[in-house]
Amino acid sequence: MRKIELLAPAGDWDCLRAAVANGADAVYFGVDKYNARVRAKNFRMEELKDVMAYLHKYNVRGYVTFNILVFENELEEAKQLVEACIDAGVDALIVQDLGLVKLIRDMSPDFPIHGSTQMTVTSPEAVEFLKPYNLEVVVLGRENNLTHIQKIAEKTNVPLEVFVHGALCVSYSGQCLTSEMWGGRSANRGECAQACRLPYDLIVDGEQKEMGNVAYLLSPKDLAALDLVPELIEAGVSTFKIEGRLKSPEYVANVVSKYRKAIDEYLAGRHYTPSPEEIRELQQSFSRGFTHGFLKGTNNKQLVDGTFPKSRGVFLGTVKKVLKDGVLCELQAPLKRGDGIVFDAGRPEEKEEGGRVYDLRKNGKKIEGEVEKGLVEIIPGRHDVNLTRVHVGDRIWKTSDQELERRLRKTFETERPYRLFPLTVRVYGEAGKPLISTWRDETTGNEVTVQSEQLLDVAQKRPLTLDFIKEQFGRLGGTIFELHDVYMHTTDNVILPVKELNRIRRQAVEQLIEKRQRPRLYIKQAVDLTSSYRQKQRAENPSLMALCRTLEQVEAACDTDVDMVYADFEFTTDYPKAVQIARAMNKPIALATPRIHMPGENGILRGILKAEPDAILVRSLGAVQYYTSQLVEQVLIGDFSLNISNHLAAQLFLSRGLDRITPSYDLNIQQMIDLLEAAPTERIEVVIHQHLPMFHTEHCVYCTFLSEGTDFTNCGRPCEKHRVSLRDRIGMLHPVRVDIGCRNTVYNAIEQSGAEYIPNFLSLGVRSYRVEFLEESPKKVEEVVNLYREALEGKRSGTSVWRTLKAINQLGVTRGQLIKK
Repeated sequence: MRKIELLAPAGDWDCLRAAVANGADAVYFGVDKYNARVRAKNFRMEELKDVMAYLHKYNVRGYVTFNILVFENELEEAKQLVEACIDAGVDALIVQDLGLVKLIRDMSPDFPIHGSTQMTVTSPEAVEFLKPYNLEVVVLGRENNLTHIQKIAEKTNVPLEVFVHGALCVSYSGQCLTSEMWGGRSANRGECAQACRLPYDLIVDGEQKEMGNVAYLLSPKDLAALDLVPELIEAGVSTFKIEGRLKSPEYVANVVSKYRKAIDEYLAGRHYTPSPEEIRELQQSFSRGFTHGFLKGTNNKQLVDGTFPKSRGVFLGTVKKVLKDGVLCELQAPLKRGDGIVFDAGRPEEKEEGGRVYDLRKNGKKIEGEVEKGLVEIIPGRHDVNLTRVHVGDRIWKTSDQELERRLRKTFETERPYRLFPLTVRVYGEAGKPLISTWRDETTGNEVTVQSEQLLDVAQKRPLTLDFIKEQFGRLGGTIFELHDVYMHTTDNVILPVKELNRIRRQAVEQLIEKRQRPRLYIKQAVDLTSSYRQKQRAENPSLMALCRTLEQVEAACDTDVDMVYADFEFTTDYPKAVQIARAMNKPIALATPRIHMPGENGILRGILKAEPDAILVRSLGAVQYYTSQLVEQVLIGDFSLNISNHLAAQLFLSRGLDRITPSYDLNIQQMIDLLEAAPTERIEVVIHQHLPMFHTEHCVYCTFLSEGTDFTNCGRPCEKHRVSLRDRIGMLHPVRVDIGCRNTVYNAIEQSGAEYIPNFLSLGVRSYRVEFLEESPKKVEEVVNLYREALEGKRSGTSVWRTLKAINQLGVTRGQLIKK
């Protein structure tokens, strides 16, 4: 049986203690600003050694999250944080940026790296792509189901980590650009503003669809896989990861203790089913409603409720009658005085009534203690609830349980181990010499030898016996150890004062703990971050590419002077037709892969090859591995979704077989210039016009709200009959499109233009430029291509381009400002 690890989140010291006290095998936490939860308290770099010493004392591993993209001007700071982690003996860094992976490997060949879920690793090929960098663990995408996990596990020896509890992102991790596009807070930089939790109107074929109180169309329920622990272990999962670095220590204590029990019961060979009470307690700590997410396959109806976007807690029932001082409710879950409640009228965007339960009555009589079920009068605090705003039919939720919180807090308020660690002691001695004791920490294998300061005397009355030694050395209360066994090898009739035996025991414990807390040692090498690509020559005769999403657009683009046409269709079965059109019009053509690559989807990649394009736009690690391992003849162009944001990442992908790469859309203009100054610009392609692809999600809006089915097998394909957009709170319509894998992409309503920066890019040697289309007519395609061609040739200013097109003057997801150097 492989080792199974329970991994807990920690946003601060209290959460760290809660995780340790409730049985976590490992804890992950952020340091300063370089992690995917910058709003958590996080830890300071100077605290690293203390954090690791604390964790290692209790035999808990500590992983630092560095799971964001790193910009060019941050590489030196990133290097300093990696050095601090190496020096502190951190057990691993959880990393998103492959440039950072390269940096860490250059600095240390043996320092452990975990591939973050932000890497969007969803297939065996993606795991294989990472093999040269010797990753210790790979965190799979939340969208991988049990069958996927098993197929990946069968094809790799790398331990697999899977999220089992907590918030579900509706977008693929590492592939969400919405938060920064709309709010300047990037999900790839740890600042997600949760645009998926906002209300949207569903616009179908130009008309608003009436949805009642369903407004949160992209807000999924929370993941809870407690009952799937056996299936996950059998599928090949090594690490069970709990989400929640922004959650409370009580949440950490609650969730960790429940999953600890489930894992231990399975490993002990016992059948375990979570009780209703255990599920309610999990819901009480935080819940938007529980779901298995995608672990049991895609079920769009179960994934999204749509009526509320935030934690509700435990459902109690509905209001049967509004009384003078309270409400009548048929309870479906236990309730008692002091519990928090909220009344849900189906309009969470408005102020909701809620407060604490002051009294419970049955038939007018006050009830003491907890009520399990039945028709009960709930009396809120006198000034808590405006009962005139409460109506029959409103749902009632229990939002807090003070008694549960007190019980959970007790688990970590005093420092104590989840379980004691066994010690074995060997004792040697003879009269006239010191007593020598060797203490072995059986958990870590550490040993210390402590000898008496006094010499052994010949006993006149009560010599040392094995039982007496066990009694004295076994007094380990208040420590993290318990005595497992003692082996005694002494001459007869020797004696040593009890005081000296106690001193030996205390000294041995101190030395063993000190050994546990010593930083783990790694190789550390000097690294020079200076790039060899600083010398630039102005690009002459730049190439212009046009990405098209319909056959009509392909035909129109082929009739312009673009240097290459890209086809990026919803259904790749139309790719051969696009190639035929391009061939007939003597234009080279590239075909785009889907943005996600799952187990069993190599047929899509083979189909692209079979269409015989001139080039392939590669959008996932799995697709990169598939094509580069086959040494295909086509030009391979890595797209924005590979998240290349620094010159180290650019070098890595180019060295792995890509011919050109497209920088991440997370880069604003200054960050793009910084990258281009350090990277081989003749092999970089910049997107200068597009509707930004913001959400990319396994959740299908078409299936959820336009079909009676639950997934692609029974939805009836409404995506082939209708066009859907999401209307946000300011009235903008964001198109939703489907790909061959039934995944949805939500595009920004307005196209954006980087035309103003073309002179900067040309001066830095960028030769390849791309414009992308979404729903434009053939005539619009021609207009856009001609405008950008004139800008590349210096015949038109970039400002006139974006003003003519009424586009947003912006590169990537943030505006940014150019710094004059």
